[in-house]
Amino acid sequence: MPLTLNDVDRFEASRPRLEAIAYRLLGSASEAEDAVQDTYLRWQAADVDRVEVPEAWLTKVLTNLCLNQLTSARARRETYVGEWLPEPLLAGDPMLGPADTAEQRESVSYAVLALMERLSPNERAVYVLREAFGYPHREIAEILDLTEAACQQIFHRAKKHVADGKARTEIDEAAARRIVEEFLAAATTGRTEPLVRLLTADAIAIGDGGGKVPARAGAFEGAIAVAKFMRGLFKPGVAKRNIVGGSPAVYATTANGAPAAVAVLDGRVIGIMCLEVTPDGITAFRNQVNPDKLDRATRHWAAAEHGEPLIDTAF
Repeated sequence: MPLTLNDVDRFEASRPRLEAIAYRLLGSASEAEDAVQDTYLRWQAADVDRVEVPEAWLTKVLTNLCLNQLTSARARRETYVGEWLPEPLLAGDPMLGPADTAEQRESVSYAVLALMERLSPNERAVYVLREAFGYPHREIAEILDLTEAACQQIFHRAKKHVADGKARTEIDEAAARRIVEEFLAAATTGRTEPLVRLLTADAIAIGDGGGKVPARAGAFEGAIAVAKFMRGLFKPGVAKRNIVGGSPAVYATTANGAPAAVAVLDGRVIGIMCLEVTPDGITAFRNQVNPDKLDRATRHWAAAEHGEPLIDTAF
């Protein structure tokens, strides 16, 4: 039986929430969109008149599709070229979802999305549904076909794994811009000392090129190593310009709620560097340069106001 307009409207009313859940579960906007579309196809094929609570039904279908995706993704990432990082979302992207509480904001932070890669699929699902969307354990148990007690145990275990990561500091947009400005000013001096002063002693820098853009296979670790890498990254060079097809402009913004530097060339986002900030300084740089993970950011960038670049020609 074909869907009525009311049935379609009920699904579309749930789409933003479903996309926000799927993105947190998968760490990929494109995969989240696919999962939501697959959920719609199942809604289309279902006897929707017998669905008592559409929101619960849709959430269960979507979550289990994402769990299947996460299981297969683990195998794919074993053969991924270099480091795997989530797909960053720029400020204002609706897929970031609710941001009313500190827990909701943290659940979609780039640092936490990276940390959640350590979790099992069930741990990730319970953590996201509980921490970001406030689902009671009883409903999560029904979604995942687990007992309520098991969900509570899984949640506490997942929360501990995430909490074991470095302490984060909430940053508003004005503060984020100041942090990026200070970082870029130091990175373009050609000296390591100004950068070292901004970093924690155990700072790291990770890049994801997906085998399509040059990126170091492992992380740079320690303030000195990271500072030297950043100094070289922003040093002018013909080889770098040839690789990317020119010299990009660099803007300050936020991605996933944290300070970020965005490199843009001819209207196309070619890199997003997410900064993780603690009270002691910048503790991590996660640089996404895989073009497959920057399409949504490019579309969002083209439709948004972003002011003047901090650097007109990066190298």
